[in-house]
Amino acid sequence: MTIKVGDTLPDGTLYEYYDAPEGVCVVGPNAFTVKDLTAGRKVVIFAVPGAFTPGCSKTHLPGFIRLAEAIRAEGVADILCVAVNDAFVMGAWGREQGAHGKVRLLGDGSATWTTALGLDLDLVAKGLGVRSQRYAMIVDDGVVKHLAIDVAGKIEASTAEAVLAVLRAG
Repeated sequence: MTIKVGDTLPDGTLYEYYDAPEGVCVVGPNAFTVKDLTAGRKVVIFAVPGAFTPGCSKTHLPGFIRLAEAIRAEGVADILCVAVNDAFVMGAWGREQGAHGKVRLLGDGSATWTTALGLDLDLVAKGLGVRSQRYAMIVDDGVVKHLAIDVAGKIEASTAEAVLAVLRAG
């Protein structure tokens, strides 16, 4: 069953890794529960089929990085990007894209949380394994307030611009 507006997000664990300042020892990846990431806060969660893939790298993630300040100005505490990749890949992608401090990149390496949402995408026949559908949601205190799932191959309903328009509309 696919998550829908009004549902409480299923809990799960997502992983984040980012480089520490020089001379600081990093222990990671760091695990975060979805409950802790969303409790008592308004957050935007968007998902991409894969880090470093063309549409995700050229359009989807850069839009959220570019509009992060405007999205936060609408009362959003955090912007979370999720992909079925490990935390090290997500960390490298975030570093390459300049996401640090703007968008948090979280790995769902085994697609456990993505599957619990009902938003998994079987791309085994294309050599990509199980991935996430492309979507964006606005979550308030763990409850889905807005959900936009893109049609496969499109980047439209889940863009940063679309999310910002929903936030501004109230």
